[in-house]
Amino acid sequence: MEKLIITVALTGNVPKKEQNPNLPVTPDEIAEDVKRCADEGASLFHVHARDSQEIPTLNRSVFEEIVGKIKKVAPNVIIQLSTGARAGKNWEDRITPVKLLPEMASFTTGSNNLPGIVYENSPQFIEYLASGFKETGVKPEIEVFETGMINNALYLVKKGLLEPPLHFDFVLGAPGAMPGTVKNLLFLSESIPADATWTVAGIGKAEIPLSAAATVMGGHVRIGLEDNLQMPDGSPASNVKLVRKIVTLAREIGRDIASPDEARAILGIPSENRDRILGRVDS
Repeated sequence: MEKLIITVALTGNVPKKEQNPNLPVTPDEIAEDVKRCADEGASLFHVHARDSQEIPTLNRSVFEEIVGKIKKVAPNVIIQLSTGARAGKNWEDRITPVKLLPEMASFTTGSNNLPGIVYENSPQFIEYLASGFKETGVKPEIEVFETGMINNALYLVKKGLLEPPLHFDFVLGAPGAMPGTVKNLLFLSESIPADATWTVAGIGKAEIPLSAAATVMGGHVRIGLEDNLQMPDGSPASNVKLVRKIVTLAREIGRDIASPDEARAILGIPSENRDRILGRVDS
């Protein structure tokens, strides 16, 4: 099997420090957490931004500060910026992370109900965001909460707006979306093109079991406090503890861990894109 790519979803839009004091929210905290997790074997980091009041934001300057600090302490990791709608619904705001030219950015290709909100991604917005990925050459991670989002991504390939091979992230266990079961993971992994790569993000208690299943199945793993605040024994999690848990599982199974450069090769990310983040693309 390919080496295992460990993605860390560090912060998210929903968790709060009162729920888990290990949650990194400031640029300094996020960068320090990236360094610790990278030292333990993580290679890819899914990054959300919070403002000074710890409220989710898509503000360009906040992302720039976070990325700048990450690059100082962990210059070789892959940074994946979030385009999620919880931080704002304005189209220009949501494409801002892509225009910062990270190596990767998230791309949810459909709508669904999540606790308290409709996570809305209209067909028109999806094509708009796909055009941004095409223009910039940023690698999208297709966030899949249900099967139709796979079909929507393949439709964008047919329209010439996305370039295969695609990389999918199966988000399983979120209330209002597909349950976090191994059966659903198997179904989704068999529903994508043969040349595609995939990872799984299990929400809450599904995180570690689905990570173990993905490791055995040849997929990749996303863990982190965005998705889950507790260790399997019920104690408070930290991003570093979760990375260590996955590394231990992988070693026991006999699967090696991918370095950032090995992850780039697996995902088809051009090596020359590594140092271009914080570049500019005209609006």
